[in-house]
Order: sequence, then C-alpha cells, then structure tokens
Amino acid sequence: MSQVRAAFNKASNDYEDHAFLQKEIATRLSKKLDVITTKSDVILDLGAGTGLLSQQLEKRFVNSQIICLDFAQNSLKHNPASHKICANASHLPLADNSVDIVVSSLMMQWCPDLNQLFSEIHRVLKNDGLILFSTFGPDTLKELKKSWSVVDNETHVNTFTDMHDIGDQLLQNGFQSPVMEMEHLTLTYQSVIDLLRDLKAIGAQSVNSRSKSLMGKDKFQLMIQIYESYRQDGKLPASYEVIYGHAWVRPSTSFKGQKIPDLGDIELKNS
Repeated sequence: MSQVRAAFNKASNDYEDHAFLQKEIATRLSKKLDVITTKSDVILDLGAGTGLLSQQLEKRFVNSQIICLDFAQNSLKHNPASHKICANASHLPLADNSVDIVVSSLMMQWCPDLNQLFSEIHRVLKNDGLILFSTFGPDTLKELKKSWSVVDNETHVNTFTDMHDIGDQLLQNGFQSPVMEMEHLTLTYQSVIDLLRDLKAIGAQSVNSRSKSLMGKDKFQLMIQIYESYRQDGKLPASYEVIYGHAWVRPSTSFKGQKIPDLGDIELKNS
C-alpha cells in the first residue's frame, strides 16, 4: 500500500491533466445518484483524490456534508472540498452509523482486502445507507497483459477482482440486494510509451514498475512489438473493464421507484 500511496502522491500535481477516463467514470457514477430522493445528511467520498467526484457531489447534494477521504495527502491538497480526511479506507476514522451514502470511484482496485474495506463501510453506514462504487475488472489493460505474457511469466500489470467476487464479498459483509454492472471502455494511443506515460502520470502504474534496464531492454522492446499487433486504424487500444456496483444496509426505502427486494441473489448487468 505504501508504494501505491507514494505513486498517487507523486502524480497529484498533474493528475487531472491525464485522468480523462477517471473524469468520465466519475461523471457516470455521479449520474447514478439521480434516483436518490431521500435526505442525505452525510456523504463520504472514499478515495476522493483531487476531487473529480466530490466536486460533482457538492453540486448535487447542496445541503449535505461531503467528506472527502483519501490516503494520499498530496492528492487531498489539490481537492477544493471543505471537509477532508487523510486516512486508510480500511480503517475509517468515523463513528458507527454516521454516514448516509458512501460513494467511491476507482479506488477499490487498490485495496488489498475488500472484505476489510466492506466491513468498515458497512460499520459507518446508517440503516438504509447506500454504497455506490466503480472499480476496474480483470479485463482492464488486457492488451498490455497479453503482450507481457508472451515475453515472460512475471506479473507486470495489476490483477483486478471479478465483479461476481465483489458481489459475493458485499453479501458476506452484511450488505443487501447488491447490483453489479459492467461496461467496456477503450482509450487509444499512438504508442505503447504514450500509454505507459499516461499510467505513470495518474499513479496507476504496473505492479512491478521496474526500469527498462532492470527488466531488460530486449524484453521491453519485444513487449512493444507484440502490442503493435493490436493496432487498428493507426491507433493502439487500451481496454478497460469498468464495474459499477451498489448495495444497501438493511434497506427499506425504494430505489428508482421500486422497492428493493429482500436479501437474495446478486443482480448482474452487462452494458
């Protein structure tokens, strides 16, 4: 976790100049709150970073207290919100039953223990509280993963959790009626170097972000050559599997005008 924190702290100054995908997903996640009509006094933006999501939350919930929490202090310095906490999401410095809605955009994929995370979120949410989040799925950066897999057996790209497993862990930690959705988005680049530069600029580097000299220039160049086989219409694709999910703490209210069913199977949707 310390390496992840250091990467985000280092990237904070120029983060929003490169976070095109993150901005888009934050906007899409925020729009999913259109159906919330009940009063929400306290909303927690978990992994708030520089404020891509929290700024939208403040416009949407003008009478609510928006708490921005992130473990990267430098990122929070660039967040204009009034209420900010620098802390670990898996050990929330908040009281039990104190939050109405927890919203998290593209943070959970960096958490090493989702069970601990969901346990903490469940603890701080009030009865009828809502968790709404986005995260990356296992098909994210599949072209980069496959290109590296031809070169060697090392892990060069982050491995992300399948949405079925995320839904199971929500249930295991007491959440009810989880709904999971998934969509595929693609960014395009002129070169692999441009892609890697973008990943570095937002702090989302590969797990083993070793220098080219340490991993071997030959291996690195071979990976680039293999990645070139994915080029279409003059551009190289970088695929992202984006997972959206929401669930309730003992829900008794309605969602989108329909009563949420009692505890049951996970509802899965593909976009």
